[in-house]
Amino acid sequence: MRLLPALFCGLAAFAPTSAPSYEVYAVRFAGYHGYPLAALVAGADTTRRQDLAFMVWLMKGPNGRNVLLDAGFYREKVQRGWSLTDFEKPSTAVAKLGVRPEDVTDIIISHVHWDHLDGADLFPNAHVWIQRDEYRHYVGADGQPLDRAIDTVDADMLARLYRAGRVTLVDGDAREIIPGITVYTGGRHTFASQYVGVVTGAGTVVLASDNAYLYANLATHTAVGATFSPGDTTMNRKAQERMERIATSPRLIVPGHDPDIFIRFPAPGNGVARIQ
Repeated sequence: MRLLPALFCGLAAFAPTSAPSYEVYAVRFAGYHGYPLAALVAGADTTRRQDLAFMVWLMKGPNGRNVLLDAGFYREKVQRGWSLTDFEKPSTAVAKLGVRPEDVTDIIISHVHWDHLDGADLFPNAHVWIQRDEYRHYVGADGQPLDRAIDTVDADMLARLYRAGRVTLVDGDAREIIPGITVYTGGRHTFASQYVGVVTGAGTVVLASDNAYLYANLATHTAVGATFSPGDTTMNRKAQERMERIATSPRLIVPGHDPDIFIRFPAPGNGVARIQ
Protein backbone atom coordinates (compact mmCIF):
# COMPACT_ATOMS: atom_id res chain seq x y z
CA MET A 1 0.00 0.00 0.00
CA ARG A 2 1.43 3.40 -0.98
CA LEU A 3 1.72 5.70 2.02
CA LEU A 4 0.25 9.17 1.85
CA PRO A 5 2.75 12.07 2.02
CA ALA A 6 3.77 12.71 5.59
CA LEU A 7 2.12 15.26 7.82
CA PHE A 8 4.91 16.34 10.15
CA CYS A 9 3.38 16.53 13.60
CA GLY A 10 5.84 15.07 16.09
CA LEU A 11 9.56 15.71 16.20
CA ALA A 12 10.57 13.64 19.22
CA ALA A 13 11.86 10.80 17.07
CA PHE A 14 14.40 13.15 15.52
CA ALA A 15 15.78 14.55 18.79
CA PRO A 16 19.50 13.73 18.91
CA THR A 17 21.55 13.38 22.08
CA SER A 18 24.24 15.47 20.42
CA ALA A 19 23.37 17.53 17.36
CA PRO A 20 25.65 17.03 14.36
CA SER A 21 27.64 19.96 13.08
CA TYR A 22 27.14 21.29 9.55
CA GLU A 23 29.18 23.34 7.15
CA VAL A 24 26.96 26.14 5.84
CA TYR A 25 27.44 27.88 2.49
CA ALA A 26 25.64 30.65 0.61
CA VAL A 27 25.74 29.76 -3.09
CA ARG A 28 25.01 32.52 -5.58
CA PHE A 29 23.41 31.57 -8.90
CA ALA A 30 22.24 34.95 -10.26
CA GLY A 31 22.27 38.66 -9.63
CA TYR A 32 20.16 41.73 -10.34
CA HIS A 33 21.24 45.35 -10.61
CA GLY A 34 19.26 48.27 -9.23
CA TYR A 35 16.20 46.92 -7.41
CA PRO A 36 14.10 49.55 -5.54
CA LEU A 37 15.33 49.65 -1.94
CA ALA A 38 11.87 50.53 -0.60
CA ALA A 39 10.63 47.14 -1.81
CA LEU A 40 13.23 45.51 0.43
CA VAL A 41 13.35 47.75 3.49
CA ALA A 42 10.06 49.21 4.70
CA GLY A 43 10.07 52.98 4.66
CA ALA A 44 13.34 53.35 2.74
CA ASP A 45 14.05 56.19 0.32
CA THR A 46 12.04 55.44 -2.81
CA THR A 47 14.77 56.84 -5.06
CA ARG A 48 17.48 54.46 -3.90
CA ARG A 49 18.39 51.22 -5.63
CA GLN A 50 20.01 48.02 -4.32
CA ASP A 51 21.79 45.19 -6.09
CA LEU A 52 20.52 41.70 -5.30
CA ALA A 53 22.08 38.27 -5.04
CA PHE A 54 19.95 35.20 -5.71
CA MET A 55 21.15 32.33 -3.56
CA VAL A 56 20.52 28.89 -2.21
CA TRP A 57 22.08 27.82 1.08
CA LEU A 58 23.80 24.46 1.39
CA MET A 59 24.18 22.70 4.73
CA LYS A 60 26.70 19.89 4.43
CA GLY A 61 26.32 17.40 7.25
CA PRO A 62 27.77 14.08 8.30
CA ASN A 63 27.14 10.83 6.44
CA GLY A 64 26.62 12.55 3.10
CA ARG A 65 23.60 14.63 4.09
CA ASN A 66 23.31 17.70 1.87
CA VAL A 67 20.46 20.00 2.84
CA LEU A 68 19.42 23.05 0.83
CA LEU A 69 17.48 25.96 2.14
CA ASP A 70 15.48 26.96 -0.91
CA ALA A 71 15.98 25.73 -4.45
CA GLY A 72 16.19 28.89 -6.54
CA PHE A 73 14.67 28.96 -10.02
CA TYR A 74 15.41 27.96 -13.58
CA ARG A 75 12.24 28.12 -15.69
CA GLU A 76 12.13 31.07 -18.08
CA LYS A 77 8.39 31.40 -17.46
CA VAL A 78 8.75 32.26 -13.80
CA GLN A 79 11.49 34.83 -14.35
CA ARG A 80 8.92 37.18 -15.91
CA GLY A 81 11.40 39.26 -17.85
CA TRP A 82 13.89 39.90 -15.05
CA SER A 83 17.23 41.13 -16.42
CA LEU A 84 19.47 38.82 -14.46
CA THR A 85 23.26 38.79 -14.38
CA ASP A 86 25.50 35.73 -14.21
CA PHE A 87 22.61 33.27 -14.15
CA GLU A 88 23.22 29.53 -13.84
CA LYS A 89 20.92 26.80 -12.68
CA PRO A 90 21.09 26.28 -8.90
CA SER A 91 21.87 22.62 -9.56
CA THR A 92 24.97 23.78 -11.47
CA ALA A 93 25.97 26.34 -8.87
CA VAL A 94 26.14 23.82 -6.01
CA ALA A 95 28.58 21.75 -8.06
CA LYS A 96 31.22 24.29 -7.02
CA LEU A 97 31.09 22.51 -3.67
CA GLY A 98 31.32 19.05 -5.20
CA VAL A 99 27.61 18.39 -4.80
CA ARG A 100 25.72 16.87 -7.74
CA PRO A 101 21.95 17.38 -8.05
CA GLU A 102 21.36 13.77 -7.06
CA ASP A 103 23.50 14.25 -3.93
CA VAL A 104 21.04 16.72 -2.38
CA THR A 105 19.11 14.80 0.27
CA ASP A 106 16.71 17.49 1.53
CA ILE A 107 15.31 20.87 0.49
CA ILE A 108 13.74 23.19 3.04
CA ILE A 109 11.45 25.65 1.26
CA SER A 110 11.28 28.91 3.19
CA HIS A 111 8.28 30.16 1.20
CA VAL A 112 6.53 29.67 -2.13
CA HIS A 113 7.80 32.62 -4.17
CA TRP A 114 9.20 31.59 -7.55
CA ASP A 115 12.81 32.55 -6.85
CA HIS A 116 12.93 30.17 -3.86
CA LEU A 117 10.69 27.27 -4.93
CA ASP A 118 10.93 26.83 -8.69
CA GLY A 119 14.14 24.76 -8.70
CA ALA A 120 12.93 22.06 -6.31
CA ASP A 121 12.54 19.49 -9.09
CA LEU A 122 16.16 19.96 -10.21
CA PHE A 123 17.21 17.66 -7.37
CA PRO A 124 15.78 14.21 -8.07
CA ASN A 125 16.46 12.54 -4.72
CA ALA A 126 15.67 15.43 -2.38
CA HIS A 127 12.91 15.32 0.20
CA VAL A 128 11.11 18.64 0.51
CA TRP A 129 10.13 20.29 3.81
CA ILE A 130 7.61 23.15 3.84
CA GLN A 131 5.27 24.52 6.46
CA ARG A 132 1.87 22.82 6.39
CA ASP A 133 0.04 26.15 6.59
CA GLU A 134 2.14 27.57 3.77
CA TYR A 135 1.39 24.61 1.50
CA ARG A 136 -2.33 24.54 2.24
CA HIS A 137 -2.74 28.28 1.83
CA TYR A 138 -1.12 28.35 -1.61
CA VAL A 139 -1.57 24.92 -3.23
CA GLY A 140 -4.91 23.30 -4.05
CA ALA A 141 -5.63 19.58 -3.95
CA ASP A 142 -5.20 19.25 -7.70
CA GLY A 143 -2.13 21.48 -7.84
CA GLN A 144 -3.84 24.72 -8.77
CA PRO A 145 -2.53 27.93 -7.18
CA LEU A 146 -4.81 29.31 -4.47
CA ASP A 147 -3.06 32.68 -4.28
CA ARG A 148 -1.28 34.75 -6.90
CA ALA A 149 1.92 34.70 -4.80
CA ILE A 150 2.71 31.22 -6.15
CA ASP A 151 3.28 30.65 -9.85
CA THR A 152 0.98 28.16 -11.60
CA VAL A 153 3.82 25.92 -12.74
CA ASP A 154 5.37 25.86 -9.28
CA ALA A 155 2.08 25.00 -7.56
CA ASP A 156 1.65 22.08 -9.93
CA MET A 157 5.25 20.93 -9.45
CA LEU A 158 5.01 21.06 -5.65
CA ALA A 159 1.72 19.17 -5.67
CA ARG A 160 3.26 16.46 -7.86
CA LEU A 161 6.14 16.08 -5.41
CA TYR A 162 3.63 15.87 -2.58
CA ARG A 163 1.63 13.13 -4.30
CA ALA A 164 4.87 11.23 -4.90
CA GLY A 165 5.53 11.19 -1.13
CA ARG A 166 8.49 13.54 -1.37
CA VAL A 167 7.08 16.38 0.72
CA THR A 168 6.77 16.65 4.48
CA LEU A 169 4.43 19.29 5.84
CA VAL A 170 6.01 20.78 8.95
CA ASP A 171 3.55 21.48 11.74
CA GLY A 172 4.51 24.86 13.11
CA ASP A 173 7.25 26.74 14.89
CA ALA A 174 10.58 25.68 16.42
CA ARG A 175 10.66 22.19 14.91
CA GLU A 176 13.90 20.26 14.62
CA ILE A 177 13.09 18.57 11.33
CA ILE A 178 16.57 17.10 10.80
CA PRO A 179 19.09 16.57 13.60
CA GLY A 180 20.88 19.89 14.06
CA ILE A 181 18.46 21.84 11.81
CA THR A 182 15.44 23.65 13.27
CA VAL A 183 12.83 25.70 11.42
CA TYR A 184 11.04 28.74 12.83
CA THR A 185 7.95 30.64 11.74
CA GLY A 186 6.65 34.13 12.44
CA GLY A 187 8.45 36.22 9.81
CA ARG A 188 5.21 36.56 7.82
CA HIS A 189 6.93 37.38 4.55
CA THR A 190 4.31 35.01 3.16
CA PHE A 191 1.43 33.25 4.91
CA ALA A 192 3.69 30.87 6.87
CA SER A 193 7.24 31.56 5.76
CA GLN A 194 9.98 29.85 7.75
CA TYR A 195 13.65 30.37 8.48
CA VAL A 196 16.37 28.03 9.68
CA GLY A 197 18.71 27.64 12.63
CA VAL A 198 21.57 25.22 11.98
CA VAL A 199 24.32 23.94 14.27
CA THR A 200 27.85 24.58 12.98
CA GLY A 201 31.35 24.55 14.38
CA ALA A 202 31.05 28.32 14.90
CA GLY A 203 27.74 27.99 16.75
CA THR A 204 24.15 28.36 15.55
CA VAL A 205 23.76 30.04 12.17
CA VAL A 206 20.40 31.57 11.24
CA LEU A 207 19.45 31.54 7.56
CA ALA A 208 16.71 34.15 7.30
CA SER A 209 15.81 33.79 3.63
CA ASP A 210 13.34 36.58 2.78
CA ASN A 211 12.26 37.10 6.37
CA ALA A 212 15.16 39.58 6.25
CA TYR A 213 16.19 40.60 2.74
CA LEU A 214 19.29 42.63 3.62
CA TYR A 215 21.73 43.38 6.40
CA ALA A 216 19.99 46.78 6.51
CA ASN A 217 16.81 45.07 7.78
CA LEU A 218 18.74 43.35 10.54
CA ALA A 219 20.85 46.33 11.56
CA THR A 220 17.83 48.57 12.09
CA HIS A 221 15.17 45.96 12.95
CA THR A 222 13.25 47.26 9.96
CA ALA A 223 10.72 44.96 8.33
CA VAL A 224 11.06 43.71 4.79
CA GLY A 225 9.25 45.72 2.15
CA ALA A 226 6.86 42.87 1.34
CA THR A 227 4.94 41.15 4.13
CA PHE A 228 1.81 39.00 3.96
CA SER A 229 -0.28 41.71 5.60
CA PRO A 230 0.80 45.02 4.03
CA GLY A 231 1.14 47.72 6.64
CA ASP A 232 1.49 45.23 9.52
CA THR A 233 5.22 44.73 10.01
CA THR A 234 5.23 43.89 13.72
CA MET A 235 5.65 40.12 13.33
CA ASN A 236 8.47 40.50 10.82
CA ARG A 237 10.37 42.84 13.13
CA LYS A 238 9.82 40.49 16.08
CA ALA A 239 11.09 37.58 14.01
CA GLN A 240 14.30 39.46 13.28
CA GLU A 241 14.73 40.19 16.99
CA ARG A 242 14.20 36.51 17.70
CA MET A 243 16.88 35.59 15.17
CA GLU A 244 19.36 37.46 17.37
CA ARG A 245 18.41 35.24 20.30
CA ILE A 246 18.71 32.06 18.25
CA ALA A 247 22.03 32.81 16.55
CA THR A 248 25.23 32.42 18.52
CA SER A 249 26.34 35.82 17.20
CA PRO A 250 24.59 38.53 15.14
CA ARG A 251 27.23 38.04 12.44
CA LEU A 252 25.87 34.52 11.94
CA ILE A 253 22.45 35.77 10.81
CA VAL A 254 22.36 35.59 7.02
CA PRO A 255 19.80 37.65 5.04
CA GLY A 256 18.11 36.45 1.89
CA HIS A 257 19.36 38.65 -0.96
CA ASP A 258 22.31 40.77 0.18
CA PRO A 259 25.43 40.61 -2.05
CA ASP A 260 27.43 41.82 0.96
CA ILE A 261 27.38 38.24 2.25
CA PHE A 262 30.19 37.48 -0.19
CA ILE A 263 32.25 40.36 1.18
CA ARG A 264 31.72 39.49 4.83
CA PHE A 265 32.45 35.82 4.13
CA PRO A 266 34.86 35.90 1.16
CA ALA A 267 36.04 32.28 1.26
CA PRO A 268 36.11 30.06 -0.67
CA GLY A 269 34.99 32.55 -3.35
CA ASN A 270 33.65 32.21 -6.89
CA GLY A 271 30.08 32.87 -5.78
CA VAL A 272 30.34 30.69 -2.67
CA ALA A 273 30.60 31.96 0.91
CA ARG A 274 31.15 29.73 3.92
CA ILE A 275 29.27 31.09 6.94
CA GLN A 276 31.61 30.68 9.90
